[in-house]
Amino acid sequence: MGRRQHPPHRPPLPDVLADHRVPGPTDVIPVVGAPGRARPGIRWPHPWRPRGERGGTPTPWWRRPRYLLIGAAAAVVLGPVLLLAIGFAVFSVPNPDEAVNNQVATVSFVDGEQLTRLVPEEGNRTKVPIEQVPLHVRHAVLSAEDRSFYSNPGFDVTGILRAVWNQLRGGVGGGSTITQQFVKKALVGDEQTLWRKYKEVILAIKISQERSKDQILSDYLNTIYFGRGAYGIQSAAQSYFGKNVQDLTPSEGALLAAVIQSPSRWDPAVNPEHSVDRWNFVLDGMVAEGWLEPPDRQAAQFPHTVPRKTSSGGVPSDNRGHIVSAVKAELESLGISEEDLAQEGLRITTTIDRRRQEQAVTAAHDVLSGQPVNLRSAMVAIDPQTGGVLAYYGGDNGLGLDYTKVRRLAGSTFKPFVVLAGLQRDPPVGLGETFDGQELPGLRNAEGADCDQCDLKQAMTVSNNVVFTTLAKRVGPEAVAAAARSAGITAPLDDPTEGIALGNKEVSPIELASAYATIAAGGVWRQPHLVTSVVTADDRVLYQAATDGERRFPERVARNVAESMMDVAAHDDLALPGGRPVAAKTGTVQSRFEGQNNDAWMAGFTPSIASAVWMGTDMNSPIRTARGTPIEGATLPGEVWHQFMAEALDDEPVEPFAPFRPIGEAPSTAERGAETSTSPTPAAGATPTPTGVAPSGTAPVPPGEEDDSPGGGLFGGPDPAPEPDPRAASDATSPPPRAGLLWQRAPAESGTDPDCSASACDESSR
Repeated sequence: MGRRQHPPHRPPLPDVLADHRVPGPTDVIPVVGAPGRARPGIRWPHPWRPRGERGGTPTPWWRRPRYLLIGAAAAVVLGPVLLLAIGFAVFSVPNPDEAVNNQVATVSFVDGEQLTRLVPEEGNRTKVPIEQVPLHVRHAVLSAEDRSFYSNPGFDVTGILRAVWNQLRGGVGGGSTITQQFVKKALVGDEQTLWRKYKEVILAIKISQERSKDQILSDYLNTIYFGRGAYGIQSAAQSYFGKNVQDLTPSEGALLAAVIQSPSRWDPAVNPEHSVDRWNFVLDGMVAEGWLEPPDRQAAQFPHTVPRKTSSGGVPSDNRGHIVSAVKAELESLGISEEDLAQEGLRITTTIDRRRQEQAVTAAHDVLSGQPVNLRSAMVAIDPQTGGVLAYYGGDNGLGLDYTKVRRLAGSTFKPFVVLAGLQRDPPVGLGETFDGQELPGLRNAEGADCDQCDLKQAMTVSNNVVFTTLAKRVGPEAVAAAARSAGITAPLDDPTEGIALGNKEVSPIELASAYATIAAGGVWRQPHLVTSVVTADDRVLYQAATDGERRFPERVARNVAESMMDVAAHDDLALPGGRPVAAKTGTVQSRFEGQNNDAWMAGFTPSIASAVWMGTDMNSPIRTARGTPIEGATLPGEVWHQFMAEALDDEPVEPFAPFRPIGEAPSTAERGAETSTSPTPAAGATPTPTGVAPSGTAPVPPGEEDDSPGGGLFGGPDPAPEPDPRAASDATSPPPRAGLLWQRAPAESGTDPDCSASACDESSR
C-alpha cells in the first residue's frame, strides 16, 4: 500500500507520523486496555488557541514578557502621576506666619502640662517686602543657596535622585532648591527620610504653581532662621549689624547669606575662621554668576558684626526661667543645637514635677518673707532612682544668676563623705568607733557639739568638727575627695587638706543634691538631668533620657553612711511629720567676722527624694535674719528644706530604709538585737580596729562583704566587695561635668541691694 497523499491545503505531517497507516494483514496489532499517552513534543498546531493552552498547564499572564514590559512601562508613567495626585490632595501649603509658628518649641512639666513656649521676642521677626531687600543681598542668598532659582521648576530632580540614593545607602544629603529649603526648614522638618523628601517635593511644586518666584523668595527671606534669635532678613540685619536690611552692603549681605546653612556654626562670633571661608564662597559664587564685578570682589572686606546679645528667646523672667535656661544648656550638651531648637518645633518634656516645683518656690518665699532683701537662696530636689530633677529653684529673677549652679563653701554637709571614705578603708572605720571630741587649739566645735568620747553617728548628729577632722586625717584628705567625687561632686577638689572634712571646698546645690541622691540610691550614681525626652514637630524622637546608673560604692556602705545621718533632722528640730525616716545634714560656713556666718546649708534624703538648700548673699557677706541673728544651716535653710520635704511627701506612704547592717563597729545608738553577721578573718597585714567592742547583737563586718540575709544593702540584696585605694583620689570614677549643668561662682553685686550684714535691714530698705 502506498503513502497517503495529503490535501494541498494541509501542511505535510512530520516524518515521525509517516508510520501511522492502515495495518496490513500480517501486522500484529497490540492489545490496548486504555487510551495511549501522547508521545512528548508531538502536538497538532492550532491556529487560534494560545500557546499556553495547547495542552498542559496554562502560562500565567504575569510571566509573559510582553505583559511585564507593559506593566513596567505603566508603573513608570502612572506611578509618579498617582503619587503626585495623592500628594496634591493630602498636603496643604501653610502661609509663612503658620510656618514660623510650627517652629516654636514647647517645654513641659513631666506630666505634659506646658511650662513655657520658646517664642521669639517681639521684633525678632519683622517682615519686609522683597523690594526693600537690595538686589545684591538677594543675589548673595541665591549664590549661597540656589543659583538656578529663577530658572528651575522649584525642585532639583538630580538632587532628589541623589538624596534618594544616599538614603537607600544609609547616607544623608542630596541638595535642594530655595523652594525646597523653604519647605524643609519652615514646613516639613529636616528628617532624613524618603517620606519627608516626597512631601517636600509635593509642597515645592504646589508653591511654585501658586506663587511667583519673587513671592517665594520673599517668604523664604522673611521666614528663615539666621541665628542670634533672628527670624527673617530684617531681624538678621539688626542682630548682626545693627542696621536695616536696605542699608546692607554687598559684604554684609554675603555674610548673612553665609550663615543660613548653619547659624550655630557660621556666626563669626562662634567660629570666625569658618565664617570667613563661607563668606568667600558666597562672594566667589556671585562673581561666577555675573552678579558681582571682579574689582568689587577684590575690594570686599570681611564685615564687622555687633556683639551677640543675650536674648531671652521666650525664657520666662520668673523662677521658671532658670529651668528653661538649664534645659537649653542641657540640650546643647546633648547635641541639640540652637538651630534645632529654633526650627524643629521641638516638644521638650522635663523631669520637673509641677506640684513639687510650686512647693519648693512657696517654701523659699514663705521663709524669706520679711527677711533681709540681700539674702539669696536656691533649692534642688532629685529623684535618686532616675537622676531626674523634681524641683529647681535658682531664684526669682529667671534672667539673672541661677543660684542652683553657684558654688560656695559646703561647710559640714561634707562630713558624710568623710564617713564614706572611712567605711571603705581597710580595715573600715565603723560608725561605732569612738573619738575624743574635745576642742583642740585652732579647732573648735559649735556650741553644744563637744563630747569627751563619741562615736561617728553621735558626732554626725551634733556636728562635731574635731572628730571629723581627726577621721579625715586618718583616712587621708585625698580619700575624702575621692569619696565625694564617687558620690557625684564634680567641683575641683584639688590639693585637699583635713579641712575638707569641714567643707572648705566649694560645691553647688545641684552637685550636693546629686551626691546625696547617690547615697540614697544605695551607691548608684545617676546623671542629674532636667530633660526626659525631645520630640520634633513631625514626631521624631531626638532624645530619650536613660535612667540606668553607675555603681560607685556598695549598697551596704551607702546604708551605713545614711545611718550616720539619721538623727540629724530630729536633733535640729527638723524631723519630718509622722516619724518619717530621713537622713540629713546641716552646714554652716563661718565668716571672717567673729560670730558671723557667710553661707548656710541644709540637705537630706528619703529613699525617693534628695534635696539641698543653700542660703547666702551675692557679696559673700555675713547673713543675718531680720532680727540680726546669724543664720545657720538649721535655721532659715532648714525651715525651707523642712517645709518642702514635708509637703512633697505628704501624700506619699512612709518609706522605710532597708535594715541597717553595720560595717565595722556598730554605733552605740544601734538597736540591740540587730541583724548579726559573722566576723571575717582579717586580711593579712590588716590593723585591728583600735577601739572597743561592738554592741551585743552586732559584729564588725568589712565593707561589701556579701550577706545572704534578706534586705541587704540600702534597698536589699548583697553587694560585691570593691577594693578602693583610700590613699589616692580616684578621678576616673568621677563623672565629667555635663555642659548642660553649668557650675559657676556668684559675682559680687554692684551694691544695688542694701548690705544687711552688720545690722538687720528695716522695712524701708526692703
